[in-house]
Amino acid sequence: MQKPQRNKVRKLEAGQLAERPARARILAVDDDERNLLAISEVLASTGDVICAQSGEEALRFLLKEDFAIILLDVLMPGIDGYETAALIRQREQSRRTPIIFLTAINKEQAHMLRGYDVGAVDYVFKPFDPVMLRSKVAVFVDLHEKTAEIKRKAATEKRLLAQALQAQKDKLEAEQTLRNVEERQDAILSSLPVCFHARAAEPPFAARFVTDGVERLTGFSAKTLTSDPPFGLSRVHPDDLARLEQALLAAKTTGSYTCEFRWLCANGEYRIFLDQGVMSSGSDGRAPEILGTLLDVTERRALEDQLLQSQRLDAIGKLTGGLAHDFNNLLAAILSGLGLLERGASLDDQSRQVLELMRRSARQGADLVTRMLAFSRRQTLKPQAVRLAGFGDTMNGLVAPVLGGLIRFDWQIDDTVWPVHVDAGQLELALMNLVFNARDAMPSGGTIVVHAKNRALNATSQDLAAGEYVVVTVKDTGSGIAPDILEKVIEPFFTTKPVGKGTGLGLSTVYGFMKQSGGSLRIDSAPGRGTAMELWLPRSFDNSFNDNAASNEEPVTYSGKETPSVLLIDDSSVLRQLTAESLRRRGFPVTCASGGAEALAAIERAPHDFDVIVTDFAMPLITGIDVIRFARNLRGDWPAVIVTGYAEADTISDRPSDVPLLSKPFREKDLIEGIFRAIAQAATKITKAG
Repeated sequence: MQKPQRNKVRKLEAGQLAERPARARILAVDDDERNLLAISEVLASTGDVICAQSGEEALRFLLKEDFAIILLDVLMPGIDGYETAALIRQREQSRRTPIIFLTAINKEQAHMLRGYDVGAVDYVFKPFDPVMLRSKVAVFVDLHEKTAEIKRKAATEKRLLAQALQAQKDKLEAEQTLRNVEERQDAILSSLPVCFHARAAEPPFAARFVTDGVERLTGFSAKTLTSDPPFGLSRVHPDDLARLEQALLAAKTTGSYTCEFRWLCANGEYRIFLDQGVMSSGSDGRAPEILGTLLDVTERRALEDQLLQSQRLDAIGKLTGGLAHDFNNLLAAILSGLGLLERGASLDDQSRQVLELMRRSARQGADLVTRMLAFSRRQTLKPQAVRLAGFGDTMNGLVAPVLGGLIRFDWQIDDTVWPVHVDAGQLELALMNLVFNARDAMPSGGTIVVHAKNRALNATSQDLAAGEYVVVTVKDTGSGIAPDILEKVIEPFFTTKPVGKGTGLGLSTVYGFMKQSGGSLRIDSAPGRGTAMELWLPRSFDNSFNDNAASNEEPVTYSGKETPSVLLIDDSSVLRQLTAESLRRRGFPVTCASGGAEALAAIERAPHDFDVIVTDFAMPLITGIDVIRFARNLRGDWPAVIVTGYAEADTISDRPSDVPLLSKPFREKDLIEGIFRAIAQAATKITKAG
C-alpha cells in the first residue's frame, strides 16, 4: 500500500493553533500518517483535528491548548500510548480530557484493562468504522462544547453578578457619601445664625419651605411656620411690619429685597433679623415665590451700637480734654488776677463781696472742668489700696443728713469685702454722685442701699479684663430709667432734670473715673422697678490701707535765709504775667520764659541764677518735663514744679518722682507750698547722698 503524502495530513505546529477557528479541538496521536489522514477526513465535520505522530509531540500540544478528546494510538515508538496517557493524566489541565485508545492488535482483556486503568474512556479497533468513530467522538465533543458553554455562561453570570454587586456597592457608597455631605451641610447650616426659606409672593407671604435652622434662631419649628400662613408676619414688631411688607411687595418689581426687622421669638425676646432674597421666575410652571435667607444680626447690631457709643464718647472726651487746658489757663488767670486785686487795692465791703462772688464762680468753672476731665479720663489720679468699709462713717455723716426724712440710706459694706485699688477721694465723689442721683429719682421717698460683693472674672468681657473685682452697687427704689435713654445717661451734658437743676456731668464723670481706674460702670434699670448702679473696682493686693478720702499732708515751710529765685515757664502770656506778679509780691525774684526753647537758653546761659523751676507741662515742641530733664543734666538736684491744665495720666506719670504736680487753676498758697516742697525734697536728696 502506498503511503499518503505528508502535505495532505492536517497537522499543525503548536504555534499555529491560535490561528484556527474557535471549534472543538481533537488531538489525534498516531505514528502512521495514513491513519492520521483518515481520522482527519472522518472527523473534519466534528471539530478541528490536530495531528501528532508521537507521544512527545502530543504532550507539547497539550502544554499549549485544551482538547475536547484525545485519540491515542497504543503502539508508538518512543513512549507508547499507555505511558503518554499516564503523563496526560498527571497534568491538572488535561487530567479530565477523554482518551480513546486506537489499537489494531491488543484486543485482549488484559491490555484493555490496562488502558482503562491509565484513563481511557473507550477503545477503537483498527481498521475503524468511520461512522462509529465519528459517533463516539461526537459524543465527547458535544459534551465538551456543552461544558464549555456552561462555563462561559457561568463566567458571564459571575461577571454580571460581580458587576451588579459592584454597581450596588458603588450606589451604596454614593448614597452614603451623599448622606455624609447632606449631614455636613446640615451641621454647617445649623451652626450658622441663618436659615433658608421660600415664601409666597402675595400677602400674607406664607412660608412654604423653611430649613430646620429656624428653630435654633427663633425657638419655633419649621412646621410651625409652614402650617400657619399668617404666623410669620404676626410676630414681626409692629413698628417694623409695614416696612417689611413694603420690601416684600417691591420684590415683584425689583426682583430682590433686603429688610431688617425685629421678630418675637418663642422665649418672648425680640431678635433682630436681616431678611434678604430674590423673586423666582416661576418658569417651571409653579407660581412665583420669594426665595431668601434669614440671618440673626442681634449681636452684630449690639456690638455696632457699642462701638458707635464708644466712638461717640471717645470723641467727646478728646474734645473735652482739648478744651480743658485753655479753660484752666483762663480760670487760673482770673483767680490770680482776683488775688492780686484783693491784696493790692483798697476795697470796701461791697467790692470784696463782688470779688468773692467772682472767685466762687471761677472755682465753680474749675470744678466743671475737673468733671469734664474725669469723663474724658484725663484727670490725675492717685490710686492706692482702699478699704471700702472705712467709707461707712464718712458717707453716713455727709450724705444721710441731706437726703431728707423721706429717704432711708442703708450702708451694707463690711470688712469681708476685698480692698480696692482706686483714688479714694474720687471714689468718694463718685459714690456721692450716685447717691444724689438716686435721691432725685425718688421725689416721694424710698430706700437707697449701698452694698458690695467680691467677683472674679475668668474671661475678658466687653468692658472688663479678666481678674478680681469688687462690685459696689448703689440701688434705689425710684422710677427707673426708660430703655431708650439708658445708653445716653453716661453721655456728658445729658440730663433728664429740668433746666438749671443739673449739668449732666454726674454719671459721665463716674463713668470716666471708673474706666480710668481699670473698672467699669454698669447700669441695671427699668421703669417702675428702680435702678442699680454697679461700680466694678479692681481688687488691691496691697495690705497698707488708707481709709481717708483726702490726703492730709502737712504744710511745708522754707527755712532758707533768702527767698528762692524762680524761673517761670508758661506759653500763656496772661497767666505767666499774673503768676509772676503774684510771686514777686510774695518776695520771689522771678524770671519768665514764654516756652521751652526760651527756658533752655536761659538755663544754659546762667544755670546758677535760678533756685527752682516752675514750668507748664503742655507747651509746643518742648514740654515741661523736657525742660526739667535738660536742667538736671546740668545740676542733678535742681528743684522743679510742674503745673498743668490737663495731662494724660500715662504721660504725666513719666515725670521725675521728686517733682510736685500742681493742677490749674491753682491757689497762690498751693503754688508757694509746691515750690518749698520741691526745694525740701532736693535738700533731702543732697543730705542722703552726702
